[in-house]
Amino acid sequence: MYVKQRMHIGTLAVAASIFFFNGAEAAAPLAKTQAPGFYRMMIGDFEVTALSDGTTDLPVSTLLTNTDAAKVKKTLARSYLKEPLETSFNGYLINTGEKLVLVDTGAAALFGPTLGKLIANLKAAGYQPEQVDEIYITHMHADHVGGLMAGGQVAFPNAIVRADKHDADYWLSQANMDAAPKDAKGFFQSAMTSLNPYVSAGKFKAFDGNTELVPGIKAIASHGHTPGHTTYMVESKGEKLALWGDLVHVASVQFAEPAVTIKFDTDSKAAAAQRKAAYADAAKGGYWVAAAHIAFPGIGHVRADGKGYAWIPANYMRMR
Repeated sequence: MYVKQRMHIGTLAVAASIFFFNGAEAAAPLAKTQAPGFYRMMIGDFEVTALSDGTTDLPVSTLLTNTDAAKVKKTLARSYLKEPLETSFNGYLINTGEKLVLVDTGAAALFGPTLGKLIANLKAAGYQPEQVDEIYITHMHADHVGGLMAGGQVAFPNAIVRADKHDADYWLSQANMDAAPKDAKGFFQSAMTSLNPYVSAGKFKAFDGNTELVPGIKAIASHGHTPGHTTYMVESKGEKLALWGDLVHVASVQFAEPAVTIKFDTDSKAAAAQRKAAYADAAKGGYWVAAAHIAFPGIGHVRADGKGYAWIPANYMRMR
């Protein structure tokens, strides 16, 4: 009996010590961060790395046009989304084996503290800005060119920057900026601040419309969102990836209704026509698509769905 009582008391003592020890132990703090924002896949022999520049909240029901706010909110709700919509800003790095090509550079500090992460994610992915050979700009809005500069210096010192001449002629024109409405002058200022150092250094080369830039990467004119908006088609060993830039901003709304446009369009009628043509071609061709503002990594396929289309995100894949 005495032995049993001692064992019982001892058990209680151990239990009490565990209780008090655990009670005194601080809980692990919340991390409140995501993993580094990069995602890789192969297109034939080419390695493609999606790079997140971050996200920002957008009041999309007031930004989207050729629709109405109530309809946008209802469509968002069907995808379990709401306003303000947390929107991704993506860039894409293509290693062809001979060239390292970056398509779009993110916003850097031009859009606030939740963006400007592209270079950090490029480094996390195992590359350095100095290794980038060429940079292809889909269009010269701030969230696509801001990352060309870092701390007042060119961020990619060894890169040649390329964009369609229609965008360069429009956004880099002092006369156009002077003639623009006050609330539009910032678009010109950010383009000039980001591009002019490369222009001055002889590191900017414009092209005109459909052009093969390096073997396996072609520029395809998709003018409308801006005067020189460009899609880049990446192709290797019969596999294709279309880098759409801003042919889509709100996937949950615009795939179902491709006629929906956005206030940032320079020519909304042309932008809608380009969007419809791109969706139809991607659905017919079955090739990969990536876009700057589809939820990161922004890569997937397009499928015809009734009078509209459906977005099929990439299945997570290991590198092979």
